This record gives sequence, C-alpha cells and structure tokens, in this order.
Amino acid sequence: MTEITELWLENRRGGITIGIDEDAPRLSLVADGGVDGFEARFEADGAEAVSARLDGTHLAPWPFAALAPRAGGLLSVRAVGGESWSAPVRVERGLAGDWRSDFVSPSVSAPQGNVRPAHLLRAAFDLAASGVDAERVSRARVYATAHGVYELELNGDRVGDDRLAPGWTSYRSRIRCQTHDVTGALRAGENVVGAWLADGWYRGHIGFDGGLWDIYGPDVALLLQLEVHTDDGRHVIVPLSWTAHASPITAAGLYEGETYDAQQELDGWSAAGFDASSWVAATTLERTRFDAGIEAPTALPVRVIETLAPATVERRADGRIRLDFGQNISGVLRIRPRAERGRVIRLHHAEVIENGELGTRPLRAATSIDTYTCRGVEGETYAPRFTIHGFQYAEIEGWQGDLLPGDVEALVIHTDMVRTGTFETSHAALDQLHSNVVWSMRDNFVDLPTDCPQRDERVGWTGDIQVFAPTALRLYAAHGTLTGWLRDLAAEQWPDGHVPQFVPWVECGFPNFPTAAWGDAAVVVPWEMYLNDGDTAVLEAQYPSMRAWVDLIDRLTEHTGLWNHGFQLGDWLDPLAPPDSPGDSHTDRYLVATAYHVKTARILAQTAELLGEHADADRYRAIAERATTAFQREFISASGRVVSDTPTSIAVALVFDLFENEAQVARAGERLLHLVGHGGYKIATGFVGTPIICDALVLAGSMDHAYHLLLQDQLPSWLYPVSMGATTIWERWDSMLPDGTINPGDMTSFNHYALGAVVDFLHRVVAGLAPAAPGWSEIRFAPRPGGGLTHASASYDSVLGTARCAWRRDGGAFTLDVEVPAGARGTVVLPGGGDAIDVGPGRHRFEAECRSADDDPEPPFIGWRRPQPAAVEA
Repeated sequence: MTEITELWLENRRGGITIGIDEDAPRLSLVADGGVDGFEARFEADGAEAVSARLDGTHLAPWPFAALAPRAGGLLSVRAVGGESWSAPVRVERGLAGDWRSDFVSPSVSAPQGNVRPAHLLRAAFDLAASGVDAERVSRARVYATAHGVYELELNGDRVGDDRLAPGWTSYRSRIRCQTHDVTGALRAGENVVGAWLADGWYRGHIGFDGGLWDIYGPDVALLLQLEVHTDDGRHVIVPLSWTAHASPITAAGLYEGETYDAQQELDGWSAAGFDASSWVAATTLERTRFDAGIEAPTALPVRVIETLAPATVERRADGRIRLDFGQNISGVLRIRPRAERGRVIRLHHAEVIENGELGTRPLRAATSIDTYTCRGVEGETYAPRFTIHGFQYAEIEGWQGDLLPGDVEALVIHTDMVRTGTFETSHAALDQLHSNVVWSMRDNFVDLPTDCPQRDERVGWTGDIQVFAPTALRLYAAHGTLTGWLRDLAAEQWPDGHVPQFVPWVECGFPNFPTAAWGDAAVVVPWEMYLNDGDTAVLEAQYPSMRAWVDLIDRLTEHTGLWNHGFQLGDWLDPLAPPDSPGDSHTDRYLVATAYHVKTARILAQTAELLGEHADADRYRAIAERATTAFQREFISASGRVVSDTPTSIAVALVFDLFENEAQVARAGERLLHLVGHGGYKIATGFVGTPIICDALVLAGSMDHAYHLLLQDQLPSWLYPVSMGATTIWERWDSMLPDGTINPGDMTSFNHYALGAVVDFLHRVVAGLAPAAPGWSEIRFAPRPGGGLTHASASYDSVLGTARCAWRRDGGAFTLDVEVPAGARGTVVLPGGGDAIDVGPGRHRFEAECRSADDDPEPPFIGWRRPQPAAVEA
C-alpha cells in the first residue's frame, strides 16, 4: 500500500497551511512508492467533500475552487485506486487584507540610548456581548502582528510556540502576520487575550559601529484581530478594548540581553477575574498610517528546536558556575532556581574560552547578559523571551546552593526547517566539519539568513548566502526562509538596481555601493532555489530584481562588461589579509567583479528563456558575452596565466568557464595545482574562492589535490578549527590562534557559515550525489573515492523522494549503492572510467575490484561487475 509521507503547499515544505495568502495553493507530496497517479480530496467548511486528480506530485495546481478570504477545509491525498486517504491537513486562507482592527501601543515613543522594558497588553471580552454563544463556536482565529516582537496568551495559556514573532522583515514594505487557531481556548463568560511586547528589531538597538535606535519607528504596537465562526454560519469579529501595564521584563535587547524581575509578576493577568483597574488605556494607532503590506509567513516560525544539558559544570573561584554545553548554539538558557526572594542571578554568554575566562571581546557591544531577580517561590522557572545569544559557554553569577541536574539547560532557537541532506564518511574530522556547517546554518537561520548569532551585527549579508545557498538548500528545506528574504531584498533594492550588502538594510556606516558577489545574491539565490526544486515561481517573482541588478552593472561598466572601478569586497577574508583589514585580498577585486558579472548575466539569460522572455534572453546573453570577452582581455594572458596568479583567481576563471580555449584551461589548471601544492595544501582563498576551490582542482585534473586540501588540518584549513575543538564554522580561518587566543581583529566570530560552503562539494563529489536537472528529476551518481577514505555516503530528501549514494572500500572490494526516487532517473558514473549507466527508480548496487593500500588514496579499479541480483528495482 502506498503511503503519503509528506504533503505541503507551495515551496513551504513542512510549513504553514493555515492563514496562507494564496487562494489556490499548489500541492506537493512525497509517497513511499511509485504509482500511476494521485488524487486529492477537499472537504470545505460546511460542504461535501470533493475529489480531483492531481497533475503530478510536485507543485500540482490546486484542483478545487479558489479559497475566499478565511475559507478553508481539510485536504487529504491518496494514490489513484488506493484504499485510504492520508491524514487530513487543514488548509485555510488568511484575511487577504481584510483588517478591521488598528494597532494598539503601550509606548508610542521612548528615550534612546538605554535598553527599554517590555510591556503587557490586555483585552477582556465576553462572546455573549457580540451575540455569540460560546458553545456554538466552530472555529476561532487570532490574526496578529506587531511593531516589535510579541508573545500571546489567552485565558492564562500561551498561544502558539513562536519566538521573536513577527520576525525581521523590511518593515517599511512588509510585515508578517501570524494566524493562531484558538477554537478550544474560548469559553462562556469573560475571556482575556494578552500580549507581551518588546522593541525587537523594529525600534530596538540594531546594527554595528554603535548601532541605531528606532530604525523603523518610535512605537511598539500590537495589531490583533480575533474572529469566531459558529456552527450556524455566523462570522463575528470580536471587538477588543486594550489596556497596558509594565511587565516584569524591565529591559530587553536582542544584543544586550533581558532583565526580568519576577517580583513584579502579575499572577493571572491574562486570565478572567484579574483586577486590571490600575491598567491604563493603550493608544490606538490607525493601521492606515503605516504603508507596509501585511503578509502571511513563507516559512515556519522561529522556535525552540532542541534542549541541551551542560556537558560540564565547573564552580569557579569567584563563585560563578561555568557551563560548557559542548556545542555552539543560538538560543538562551532556562533556569530553575531555588532561592530567596530578591536574589539576583546573572547569566553570561560566550562562544569560546580565552586565557581561562569567557571570550567576550568578539561580542563587541552585544553584552549578552540576562539578569533574573527571584520571586522566592517553589517551581520558579525563567527563560528569556525577547533576546537571543550565540554561545557554547555560560557562567551563572549569584546562584544559590548546588546546581542539580535539570536546573539549567540551553534552548536551541532558530527557524524551524525540515532536514533534507545527510553526509557521512570514515573520516571523523571530516564528519565533524559537516556537523559544524549544519550547526552554523541552524544558528544563523534565525528568521533570516544572518552572518552570526552572537555579536552586535546578526544581519542578512548578501554575500554569505550567495555562496552558501547550494549548501543551505541541500541541508534543509530552506525555500520558505529564502523566499521571504528575497522579497525583502527586492524591497530594499534601490530604484537603479543597487542591492545593499545586507538585507534588511541598516544605515550603520558600512559603505553601501554595488558590490560583486554580494549584490549578485539577487540573481544567484533564486537561481539556486530553482535548480533545487524546479519551481520557476521564485524566478518569476524575482525577475524584475534580477534584471535590475544586471542592468545596473551593465551601465556601471559602460556596456563594456569590464567592472574595474568602485568599491569592492573582493575575495573577502583571504587568509593572508591582515586582521584589521579583511578585504586586503591577494586576488584582484575587479577580476572577481567582472567574473561575477559574467555569471549573473548568464544566469539571467537562462532565466529569461525559461520565462519565455526571449528578447531579454538574447540581450543578457550578449551582455554575458561582452563581459566574458572583457575578462579574457583584461585578466587572462594568451598562454592561460591569470592576473593575480592566486588560487582564487584561477578557480574563478575555471569554474565560471572564462577561458578562450582548452589550451588555456590546461595551462591554468597546471598552475593552480602548482600553487596549491606549493602552498602545502593549505587554504589560500576567501569568501569567493573557498566555495569553488575544490571544484577547480577537479577541473584541473586532480581529485587528489582536492582531498589533500580537504583533509589538511594545519592553519589555515577547514579542519584546523576542528582540531581546535570547533563545533561551528568560524568567520576567519584563524578566529582562534594556535595558542588559544582570539584573533586580534575587531571582526571575529566563531559561527559564520560562509566558509562551510564546501559541504556542497562533499555531497556532490566526495559522496557523489548531485542533481542533473532542476528539481532532481535527473540525478548523477558519480563518487570520487580517495583521500584514504574507506566509505562515504550522502542522502537528499528531494521533492520527489529520497536520493542516496553510498560507496565503501573493504580491502580490494569496492561497493557502490545508489537509490533513485520515484519519478526520477539516474545516471551512474563509476570511478575509474567506463560508460555511464542509466538507472530507474529503486535501489541499485555495483561492485568492483581495486588495489588497496594506505599510500594509494585514489585506487585504480581493475574492473566493475554488476552481480545478480544486486540491482533492486522499486
């Protein structure tokens, strides 16, 4: 019997289905076996169920009547002719702009310079006053968003599990609305809806070099609409009258931390029967005063994803208790103190230890200290609501008594995402590197793709996600997060096409000029999303933004294609760059700029062709050809030598296919192998070169060089941080020096994912699993054994199902197992040569004999055989 293992809407794999914006959402499913077709059934509220055949299993058009605002029903699917339907999923459209409420504010302005408190908002109501019998409520929804960050309560209980809602968007253009099902929480008589509200990104202290306050406005405010539907067909928007009061959170800053005085708690404040006579009326701010569109989220919310117990606990001489959680995370601590009333406990956070103390210098202005004043009651528990920290180590100051198991734990907090990609080898350090990349992605996908989770920055740098997008999309179903972020990129894009270096943009003194490899995210990220899931919708949505960027660079080059002037970051964080000048790369920054102009113009030409914009396709092909010619004339000699003569410059020319002929390619490849070997197989690349250097070495003809580079553990290398105990990817190759001291530069982080973009190579080449067509409809299985590894495997839960490639060396025997999901085709390219083999859905095994020796990293294969019954077709 075929089982439906996943069902989702649009590209929101694992994402929201209630409160959506689409009136006809596309459907995707994954089943555990191949069948001829699938059908869907939809039971709309108050109507009979109807069924319809689905046109495919991925992004199938909605086969039912369009959803009106607020309309919904239960959706299920099954194989045609199947006996049973899948578990029903509630699909429901949101308000579609039909807001009848206004913002309410407990603080329309506040002095700048000091971290501000959070506030409480409260509204009591009786459904009977609106003519509603509570016993007849069939559906109740809360639609909410905020200027600031908020949490909701209803009748004394938490509503939802979102953290830092509504998240950070380009608030001047758009703000997200959360939809909550509160049907079971309403009752007869008095009900109370309450909200905690703090500054967050909207008006809090954000940005580096001193940061800014009140970036988007001077107020914090809540917008909330409560609606009920009854079983006799009535729909009522419940009128709410809001009052405000100071909260126990006396200070809350995303960078600074949270201060909470439990002595100021108001028991039962969000429940019926509470005396709110001392509360003051909240100020109404007309919603129409604000221009931002209100949208449904495209991704799952930020949540507590995991809980970690301390790996070690140490009582310090100064009385503090130091905790090592064994993993660098984004999150907060949860404590359960047993202390007298008024005792103050402070929670200090840091990523590393330096000279025996918490290494807090890299935090810069992000003090990252949470302060809790105890109430002195049994069962006391505290975890900050409106801050987040990047840390592996914490110190507790002021703890009373012994620290018992369960008294303190770390809450791992980030955007909830479906894990899709796995990787494993026989090399423990390489596996740890992969784990470090996974954790750095998790820690930096806190509502948007950021650079780091710990210091006074935490912004959506375009260059970081541009190089990391293929890896991000392999590890997790990150499409929803990236879809929302790309909307903000387009919103922040200047009228002339300029893309800020980070999105949302904060004017904190960083040079805001068109920058190659950073602004190119406007083109590269949507393209990588399309390649990953085959959905052209993201290309259609981002096409004006993509065009605007490439058109801008075409104008900046005066239509010559040579981008040789202006501000550039180049091969940022070249390991030879001095600590105080990370942009001083040995690679010509204009070589990088011109090469990226070629790349994005080519991508845009392909995008235009896909979208049926044939005249545009011709135009952008011409721009790409001009830029290619300009690159060749300016940066490549007739013999194939590349200007700068660095691994990055040659890698860019090789991987971006910028040479004029094969002779140049061969000459450049030889030079690259020489430079890497002569450099002792140590990293000599920065942000631009690092993601592509291994691919360039393979193009140069030496997988062995790539393995030597991958497995190097001397500084600088990917495995040097692993040898130093790293559990995430560092911003600099030498964020921590061999003597255990922190890099002296002002810009040092121990949790940046950009240099971890090599994971894409590990999956595609080392394990041998790669898509050969958009959406994984065609798959290439081409492992490259070597480096002394005895086995490697990768899997990817594609939109069609699981693809897997695993190889193993055991003495002179070599085994390759591949798995092709239903609806896809595979091509197997066996190590050692031979014709490619086409395979269909199912599992297949190939075996070979090879010589094996410790000093033979790339084994010669004597011959392949495909024994019976090794190939298992689904």
